[in-house]
Amino acid sequence: MSAVAGSGSPVAVLGAGSWGTALAIQFARSGRPTRLWGRDRARLAAMAQQRRNDRYLAAGLFPPALAVQPELADALRDACDVLIAVPSHAFRPVLAGLAPLLAPQMRLAWATKGFELPSGLLPHQIAGEVLGPKRAVAVLSGPTFAREVGAGLPTAMTIASSDAAFAKTLAQDLSSAQFRAYTSTDIAGVEVGGAVKNVLAVGAGLSDGLGFGANTRVALITRGLAEMMRLGVALGAQRDTFMGLAGLGDLVLTCTDDQSRNRRFGLELATGKTADQALADIGQVVEGYPAAKALRAVAARAGVEMPLGEGVYRVLYEGVPARDAVRALMTRPIKSETD
Repeated sequence: MSAVAGSGSPVAVLGAGSWGTALAIQFARSGRPTRLWGRDRARLAAMAQQRRNDRYLAAGLFPPALAVQPELADALRDACDVLIAVPSHAFRPVLAGLAPLLAPQMRLAWATKGFELPSGLLPHQIAGEVLGPKRAVAVLSGPTFAREVGAGLPTAMTIASSDAAFAKTLAQDLSSAQFRAYTSTDIAGVEVGGAVKNVLAVGAGLSDGLGFGANTRVALITRGLAEMMRLGVALGAQRDTFMGLAGLGDLVLTCTDDQSRNRRFGLELATGKTADQALADIGQVVEGYPAAKALRAVAARAGVEMPLGEGVYRVLYEGVPARDAVRALMTRPIKSETD
């Protein structure tokens, strides 16, 4: 018999990196039976023995309700809800492998952020292509660092879905005394915010690494928010979404705290390292690097001007010195702030 939707049924979390592990811990911490799956069997075996993810989230001890499951089919058995937490480049392949295993009643959520290369599609559009339009889906986003969620520090995030009951169930099952989830119906807006902020955080790291100061950082965040809004509205999002946790909140977090891999990437580049050297030093996926290329293409197709996004792209892919990119931004024609 299939599980009934709700906090008593298992949730399968696919992706055993830092973010997938943190979300699995939070589900289990709140009392929901949780199964964590990943591709690296040796690492999963170590996690099951140590009851923590020593590589990506060493401080997050696994609650009793969290089980590590190396077999995807076993992770999905009797689960009602499935949460994907993989980098954007892996989202479509994971969906394709998952599709034949999903029972009709299973609901799908993801914490993946970014536009797909080379299509420029958002995750919900990819899910529609792979799985069809009838399945209940949701996206999780907002100002959250995995380490702090794993450690049980107070955190808030947004869950967006056109299925209000699904969003509410996920929000209730994630929420605890230290974690609060809010719901939204604006999937596109939440996803655009999560994609664009990574690019802007690279720019913030470059700016701070070059010593441009607090004034420059705040200008970058504020004008970056304006660019994010313009693109989001052009792609069908609600403007108000970008003033919330998944927009402004996530943007400020990733642009100002060194836990952000995207910000650290910019800081490393500012020392003179190449992109490959900076990526190797960080040792984890830096979504803002491919996102800068995808964002440029998406903005061009939508006819949206994004000078900051363009500046980051030119630094990363055309070899333009960051100082020259900032100078180009500062000497653009004067215009109204609301344009």
